[in-house]
Amino acid sequence: MDTSGRRRNPYELTEETPVYVISVAAQLSGLHPQTLRQYDRLGLVSPDRTAGRGRRYSARDIELLRQVQALSQDEGINLAGIKRIIELENQVAALQSRVAELQSALDGAAAAMRQREAAVHASYRRDLVPYQEVQQTSALVVWRPKRQQND
Repeated sequence: MDTSGRRRNPYELTEETPVYVISVAAQLSGLHPQTLRQYDRLGLVSPDRTAGRGRRYSARDIELLRQVQALSQDEGINLAGIKRIIELENQVAALQSRVAELQSALDGAAAAMRQREAAVHASYRRDLVPYQEVQQTSALVVWRPKRQQND
């Protein structure tokens, strides 16, 4: 099933589908196959494995390889720093996903509350006299009880 709850076609290719062998992934990323193996050992880019333990890279893995290469060569960041950047980016993505889930749940709860509130308001009796505010005056009323006369 995909994120919308529909059944996915098992033969549908997505950017996470592992399809590229290491030689093709190396060519697509512009890196040497040994570099890809090193990145895998370090945990920077970990491709899926076949039953025979061969590496299979996805389009997302290829993009990540390019990103690692750019951070290393263009920005001068060491591999440990790149690994931490990738971990933090993954953590941010997971947190953003969780925030979206919670926002959706909150929106659903708010809609249910408004619906229950509307049902309560609809159940009010209409034959009751509406409350009208009494005007305040500054008049003073003195009450004196009548005295009984003893006759």
